[in-house]
Amino acid sequence: MTNLASMSKKKQNSRDSRKPRNLRAEILDVFKQQPHKPLNYKQVASSMGVYDDQVRTLIMTVIEELAEAEKLDSAGRGKYVWNQPADSGIEGTIEITKFGRGFVIVDGQDKDIPIAKGDTGTALYGDKVEVVFSSFRKKRTARVQRVISRAKDQFVCIFDQKRNVTFGLPTDQRTHIDFFIPPAYGLDAKHGEKVVVELLGWDDPRENPVGKVVEVLGMPGDNDVEMHSIMIEYGLPYHFPSEVLYDADRIPKEITSNDIASRRDFRDVLTFTIDPYDAKDFDDALSLKQLENGNWEIGVHIADVSHYLRPGTILEDEALKRATSVYLVDRTIPMLPEVLSNELCSLRPNEDKLCFSAVFEMNNDAVVLNSWFGRTVIHSDRRFTYEEAQEMIEGAEGDHKEAILTLDDLAKKLRAKRFIAGGIDFNTEEVKFKLDEMGKPVGVFIKRMKDANKLIEDFMLLANVKVAERIGRPQVGKPSMFVYRIHDLPDIEKLKNLREFAGRFGYEMPKPNKENAELSIRELVSKIEGTPEQDVIKNMAIRSMAKAEYSTHNIGHYGLAFDFYTHFTSPIRRYPDVMVHRLLQHYLDGGASLGAEEYDKKCRHSSEREKKAAEAERASIKYKQVEFLMTRIGETFKGILSGVTARGLYVELIENKCEGMVSLDSLYDDDYYYDEAKLCLRGRSTGKEYHFGDEIIVTVSGANLQKRQLDFKIADVYSV
Repeated sequence: MTNLASMSKKKQNSRDSRKPRNLRAEILDVFKQQPHKPLNYKQVASSMGVYDDQVRTLIMTVIEELAEAEKLDSAGRGKYVWNQPADSGIEGTIEITKFGRGFVIVDGQDKDIPIAKGDTGTALYGDKVEVVFSSFRKKRTARVQRVISRAKDQFVCIFDQKRNVTFGLPTDQRTHIDFFIPPAYGLDAKHGEKVVVELLGWDDPRENPVGKVVEVLGMPGDNDVEMHSIMIEYGLPYHFPSEVLYDADRIPKEITSNDIASRRDFRDVLTFTIDPYDAKDFDDALSLKQLENGNWEIGVHIADVSHYLRPGTILEDEALKRATSVYLVDRTIPMLPEVLSNELCSLRPNEDKLCFSAVFEMNNDAVVLNSWFGRTVIHSDRRFTYEEAQEMIEGAEGDHKEAILTLDDLAKKLRAKRFIAGGIDFNTEEVKFKLDEMGKPVGVFIKRMKDANKLIEDFMLLANVKVAERIGRPQVGKPSMFVYRIHDLPDIEKLKNLREFAGRFGYEMPKPNKENAELSIRELVSKIEGTPEQDVIKNMAIRSMAKAEYSTHNIGHYGLAFDFYTHFTSPIRRYPDVMVHRLLQHYLDGGASLGAEEYDKKCRHSSEREKKAAEAERASIKYKQVEFLMTRIGETFKGILSGVTARGLYVELIENKCEGMVSLDSLYDDDYYYDEAKLCLRGRSTGKEYHFGDEIIVTVSGANLQKRQLDFKIADVYSV
């Protein structure tokens, strides 16, 4: 081995590269940040930002010396991992399968830490845990040392009472263990009812956790019971506490002359809303006026929630806690009480309303010439549904038709510019249900965005961009701290799966790498536009992308191709928009840049709540899909393979977008196995293959409402 001291002396003779102050410490830090990932000296050097060949050689030498000192363990082929001390732990979030195996997700690490069954301790799905490592015969294993914090403490269960022993059987398959309920804690629940069980404690993983029933929901299958269960399952609040409702009811209802005097008055300008036919809250409106120079003044008016929602109040605390409204199949669980969401802040027609507005002067080519931001008062002249506006766009007569057509024309020009700049059109089909008076699905229909929907979306996007640019790209001085909506570049590994998937339909994509990741999805979406397979490929492309989130650190929005983007337009249903309104007003008033720590915390919380709300929405859709197909057992449908795993095939039915599974065990014509290289199921004897995107005919063979699962079997007829 080369002597470290002699190499250090040689390095001192080079002007272009110098030894870091504490090379050993810096190298160890790289390994500690990725404790279970084998790294070679080149990867370590890149992580340290070192590209000089002589320094890289020095890093290799130090790594070898650290391995001799047992600070690092050899992983073979010139790679090493951190030899973590037994009492040193890593924090992360655990996910546990129904079979008891765990995976710990650590921020900033590419790969999850696997935890064997029996080593998950007293952790439950979603808990924040500390993981420690141990080595036996050079094999490193991880186990949960302790639970740092619980993801939730209430669980929906089936009350299971047999003789004098009672258990709560979790309906969420992600909860891998049953709860023991002592006799005094049953709250008069009856066997088979759905209940809410609160975790009292779990000290010994060899025993069941102990819980008590805090609410009896009712019998499974009842619509209200099931929707309430979904909210609790994802840790989302269902009812407003009485003190929050009391606080909301005390808000003054009248708009005073002082309120109006401090605002720009738009009450004499043509203003209207365009929303779904069943909307109850209207948080955005558009105004239109032609200026003397022939340009257009377009106002994007957003409900001024921050006027009513004040920091330090119980109402504010509840809004932050919820962070978002939740949209289930048959109901909305709002972020704000109805007195705000449906009354004071709702931009209802023929009423004066307080707004926070973005006003643009725009020419006929949809070029923004001037922008103004500030508080306003408006008076909506008309409430349009999307259907009414769409009929006028398609030629029907109606009031304010010229205004609708003007806005539609400008919106289409804005949209075209966005797509030319690289924005991706991810508008896909949406599943909607026709429900009877009991909430049972009697029909499924597919809804696609039309021009009226896109008109509103385009002007909301414009407002969001211009507000973000106003703070993030100042004409003078440094940008101030702000809340952004960010969207990172696609994941390379997921792009590889997308490439394989698109190839099944005859679409070629380049082999993914860092250089082409940004363009690959955009080019693919452009190629599939208007084709029969457009939606299924788009859905796969969405899966390959990072999730959008909130942050004070702006990295731009990849999917929309915006360098600056925020959420300004929906403060009734999104707490980050409230933060944006407050920050914008603070800076418009000449305030100095604020600290990021508090807002970073709120951004993370809002991103997490948004994710849970989306999961709850999908769960409610899945429940209704299963409920709908329960009446159609034995019927045959055409479907598309939307997923291929070692357990079987996931199939999305073309007619109604319902998704179910063809289990591996039900494929009787051959012995199938999962081919990782080709991402398909392959028959050992026949060589028959099932790939992503294949079109197949399936029969509905089973439906489990409580598990929200549909079982399919391959029908007698198979077509590709």
